[in-house]
Amino acid sequence: MTGEQTEQTEQTEQADLVGRTRPGSEAARSNETRHAAVLLGGPSAEHDVSVVSGWAIADALAGAGLTVERVYIDLLDGWWSMPADAAKGRPKPGVFDDPAAVGGTGPRTPAAALQELAARSPQPILFPALHGPFGEDGTIQALFEAYQLPYAGAGVAASAVGMDKALFKRLVGGMGMPVVEWEEVTAARWSQDRAGVLDEIEASCRRVGEVRVMVKPARLGSSVGLTIAHTPGERGAALDEAFRYDTLAVVERYLEHPRELEVAVVGNDPDALEAFGPGEIMPGREFYDYVAKYSDGVSEFTASADIPEALGRQVREIALDAYRAVGCEGFARLDFLYSGGKLYLSEINTIPGFTPLSLFPLMAATGHGSFGSVCLKIVDLAEQRHTGRVRRRLTPADLPR
Repeated sequence: MTGEQTEQTEQTEQADLVGRTRPGSEAARSNETRHAAVLLGGPSAEHDVSVVSGWAIADALAGAGLTVERVYIDLLDGWWSMPADAAKGRPKPGVFDDPAAVGGTGPRTPAAALQELAARSPQPILFPALHGPFGEDGTIQALFEAYQLPYAGAGVAASAVGMDKALFKRLVGGMGMPVVEWEEVTAARWSQDRAGVLDEIEASCRRVGEVRVMVKPARLGSSVGLTIAHTPGERGAALDEAFRYDTLAVVERYLEHPRELEVAVVGNDPDALEAFGPGEIMPGREFYDYVAKYSDGVSEFTASADIPEALGRQVREIALDAYRAVGCEGFARLDFLYSGGKLYLSEINTIPGFTPLSLFPLMAATGHGSFGSVCLKIVDLAEQRHTGRVRRRLTPADLPR
């Protein structure tokens, strides 16, 4: 569909943080006064995916004429300024493991970097292309809020709920949206009562008539730590794997070769959102795991799923309802499973992938024209939200004393 309404000596170090790209074409000149800082990497298991997403976004915004800063966050929370020629095209895994070796300047602490960005006039629009914990769970969004910096995407609360699969399922399931049968297990309970946890999972499997389960970390993405336990004997190892990455695991009923549908939602105003898709992923493996998601030629995908019009409308409506329920802003991707004639809402991704194999920008581009136009739209929405906010500084006289 084309759009459905219903929705970036101390002075030297500071300059080095910028890592700017200034295109000189006439077409780009109209955006030259606009600054964006794209944050990529981060201290999560999704680090390498984030580097690819962030680099693609930075290239697109620079190509559109914006002054672009590329801020790389290493696995130890060091912030680096990266020159635009640190990578050509899609960065390979590990290319920034030694940032200084590819021209990076740093590291700086998060506080030093954020203070410098906040002191600028005008401030850059921050575009966090940070997948997983720290970047997608409300943590960095809270830092942006504390420094009153404009940023793209969901706010603190929506990011936190969206990252936590258990919280998200409780919320949307409680509102009547269709979710697959699931339960959560804490690492503390697992360490204290493995037999009891396994007994509960077995009882749940008997209720739904399916022995296989999907086990995943509750607060991670990109299918990292996700395992299919095909037999009861594999469930313990699956939980052990999930707890390598998180202290909370989600155990879901297995669906036999479901169709994997996705919807891109763009917008700030709950009454003026755009929904694009549904698109569809055709995994080249048993399920859409890390290899299937990020290896060329393994999976197939389309921005327009071949499904009945009524089902497409239902998918978009539920996606918009879930986006509003979480309080999301800017952009997000909603994932669904369709199996046995039943539709299930799986999760929301408040910072979806922007890699060459990512479906969100492909779907959104059906309404906004191109990958670069989608990135620009997201920056526009960030500016609009920040400009529209009313921030009042309190004085002692305002306090209820």
